[in-house]
Amino acid sequence: MSLKNIHKIEQPREKLEKYGAEKLSSAELLAILLRTGPKGTGVLDLSKKILKQFPENKLANANFTDLKNIHGIGPAKACEIVAMFELGRRLLQDKQAALILSPREVWEQLKDVRNSKKEHFLVFFLNTQNQEIQREIISVGTLNASLIHPREVFEPAIKHLAAHVILAHNHPSGSLEPSNEDLAVTKRLCASGRLLGIEVLDHVIVTSGGHASFKEQNLL
Repeated sequence: MSLKNIHKIEQPREKLEKYGAEKLSSAELLAILLRTGPKGTGVLDLSKKILKQFPENKLANANFTDLKNIHGIGPAKACEIVAMFELGRRLLQDKQAALILSPREVWEQLKDVRNSKKEHFLVFFLNTQNQEIQREIISVGTLNASLIHPREVFEPAIKHLAAHVILAHNHPSGSLEPSNEDLAVTKRLCASGRLLGIEVLDHVIVTSGGHASFKEQNLL
């Protein structure tokens, strides 16, 4: 089946426009690049054939000759695929993914609240690669179970398509010792996260002078 015969909303280009590239399968992304298949073969079928012959980790290193010899590719499409991966390598070679935040990095990012006289409870939303998507202040005030309801944490997590979260809050007192309320709230949120498939990776207490990690203290 060709792209033009697929219902409009199911066409890869339309799906990308509506939902974003991350929602497309590898075959659909490759189909957008290829645009058309050979006579009698749909472009999605061609994409699946290529990915079957060259799994994703091998396709990035396939050379011009390997690709050109696939029926339906030809010199032009082979050049486009090789050029796409080479460009990606050049653009990313000097960049490192912002991996899961360490407690120290959380502390450094919270310089705007760690000296506050009021407690701020925040959540870092992370994607499947543990890269930060968004940071949000969930509440301001004394940390307790009535203020920090699971829905306040996990509704935005679902909205941002987060796979993991890191919790954090400041202690105006300067103490890095978790309170009973801190422990109760953390336990409740971890349990809720497990039900939703969104893991709580850590809970970090920050003060003007330092930080404390629940994970490092085996309190999760």
